[in-house]
Amino acid sequence: MTKITTPSGRAAPDIGLIATLEKIAVNAPEDGLTLGAFSHQLDERVFGVLLFALAIPVCMPFLYGVPQIVALPMMAIAFQMAAGRQEPWIPRRFRNRVVNNSGLERIARGARKWFGWLEVLARPRLTVLCGPTAERIVGGVFVMFCISILTPLPATNTMPGIAIAIASLGLITRDGVLVLLGLALGLFWIALLGLGFILFGASLVDLLKAFITDLIGTGGVTAAVAPRSSSILTL
Repeated sequence: MTKITTPSGRAAPDIGLIATLEKIAVNAPEDGLTLGAFSHQLDERVFGVLLFALAIPVCMPFLYGVPQIVALPMMAIAFQMAAGRQEPWIPRRFRNRVVNNSGLERIARGARKWFGWLEVLARPRLTVLCGPTAERIVGGVFVMFCISILTPLPATNTMPGIAIAIASLGLITRDGVLVLLGLALGLFWIALLGLGFILFGASLVDLLKAFITDLIGTGGVTAAVAPRSSSILTL
């Protein structure tokens, strides 16, 4: 949850994370926001909020290129989380990267569409899993998830992206159940990929491609990617 201040200086009622992302998208300048400026607008539990926001485009299936770009600053943030830093330091290369307006709107829409119901259900429970020591462990696991996102295989970004989003939402709302759910989902996916390589080797790539083609119809991959392949980040 993020606190905002009214013009009179009094604290306004808390608004949810997704509402905060929507507010940022509406109030962003025409040329978008740098990642550094975006992070400055997020107050409490900034690690979780940044990771949640960056995970949204990663969750999108059949969106190639953008998840791999977003995964790099995500990994840098997760490393610092694992190292026990209180606030994230974003390298200049990533801090100056611009999130354009359409990207901000897509993040807000995706957050509302896929995780709005989850935010309503979230509440403080198993808070020991959201403490400083637990956050360091979660950060280390997030690094593994980012490596999976960077792996150039079909559909390797969606599941770990969803896992990071769910676990990050758990950290923000101090809901240990969501943290466990996100970690379990991501670790299951990585274990599944590892087992696939053990059983099928390099042919796993062809199997994944065939599965995706059958899932959406022959030739459907191109059709699915084309309208959604516009870059969220301006490089």
